[in-house]
Amino acid sequence: MTDVSDRLGRMVRQAQATGRIPAVSAALHRADRPLWTCAVGGTGNDTPLGPETVFRIGSVTKTFTAVLVMQCRDEGLLDLDDPIGRHLDLPAHGDATVRRLLSHTAGLQREPHGDVWDSLRAPAVDELLADLARVERVLPTGRRFHYSNLGLALLGEAVARLRGGTWAEVLADRVLTPLGLTATGPYPTERAATGFLVDAYSDEAHPEPPADFGAVAPAAQLWSTATDMARWAAFLADPAAVDPDGAVLAATTVEEMCWPLTPTDESVWSAGFGLGLILVPQADRVIHVGHDGAMPGFLAAVYGRRGGQGTAGAMGVAVLGSSGTGVEVFDLSHRLLAAAVEHDPAEIEPWRPGPPAPDHLRGVPGRWWGEGFEYVFSWHDGTLRARGADDPAGKPPAVFAPLPDRPEPDVFRTVSGREVGELLRLTRDERGVVVRMHWATYRFTRTQETFDGYDFRAGD
Repeated sequence: MTDVSDRLGRMVRQAQATGRIPAVSAALHRADRPLWTCAVGGTGNDTPLGPETVFRIGSVTKTFTAVLVMQCRDEGLLDLDDPIGRHLDLPAHGDATVRRLLSHTAGLQREPHGDVWDSLRAPAVDELLADLARVERVLPTGRRFHYSNLGLALLGEAVARLRGGTWAEVLADRVLTPLGLTATGPYPTERAATGFLVDAYSDEAHPEPPADFGAVAPAAQLWSTATDMARWAAFLADPAAVDPDGAVLAATTVEEMCWPLTPTDESVWSAGFGLGLILVPQADRVIHVGHDGAMPGFLAAVYGRRGGQGTAGAMGVAVLGSSGTGVEVFDLSHRLLAAAVEHDPAEIEPWRPGPPAPDHLRGVPGRWWGEGFEYVFSWHDGTLRARGADDPAGKPPAVFAPLPDRPEPDVFRTVSGREVGELLRLTRDERGVVVRMHWATYRFTRTQETFDGYDFRAGD
């Protein structure tokens, strides 16, 4: 690990020097190794720079608000297709749905009414809501991705009212405390770094003024450390490992948040947006999930790694910087994750023999044909699975599960992979042998057949 630590540390030092960032703090969390941290530079004040230095994390805050929304959904307090006006009394735009607001496809303008970035004065909640009558719907709903801090502010206020507290109180109670994110909160502490703007043509670094985001806090208010944020990134990547009891959110719900709903650029599909999460695809079916953040004097990148050979459980990284223009922070987060996997991959678990398929399914594993293509059905890890005979090695199989609410032993639900949600039905002959299957209504047979039943092997 020492060589890898040195390599990662050099990457951080290079980014700090190249980006001319007064302070950079980075952390890597993974289930199979001790926490790795690296801090380079100085805080710009009398406090020493280290892993516990607090930075503004900006729009990474949105991922926390998104989790609060999904908690409400899971508990039946709202539906993702609810209009936001069902939960807030609004003078306009109450028809924007929760799902559209989470995925930035509602078409709302980016910021609240007024020149908030000139005054650095964000509106209070009552003012923000009242001023919606003066806010534009800049694009038709669902037309395309359009980032909106205003949209997340509305969601945060809706959550606060559903829970009967302020957004900050609900966040602390339902997310920060259960996950042990003790250094994360809406205000800087005595360990906070100073945020700067670095002059483009000299080495002068001038402090940026602090800004309280008021009613827009659910979009960008939080401060945190790299160590807390690496753990948060690990939760987004592998919630079952970080939160095994689902105290914060069910793993299946986090999985739902990671499904891409829109690309962020219609001509270059290099990133997408799910339910409050930025999704950055990598090679070999790997995806980095999380968010970037920017506020005056600070940039942040917080991402977890999902999928791929060598990826460890609960793998997340955070890179926090104290310059409003130190964009090396953004790319560094992805490069650190990739380098950690390349140079220190997770251990390979040995294969061990397991129990056979149950008696009523013993005849299913093997090769089947559907739509003219060959598939391989198999029994692994206690589940029936299927994959195309020509599928690349890294493509996940379809996985089937019995129907808990129906008694038929020969009907299964596809729970992941190809045709997820569809039924698989087995057909047996008079001896009880499975001779046909129907998957998503398509017929599967032991030999290749045309749609009208011509068997190339039998000739009829």
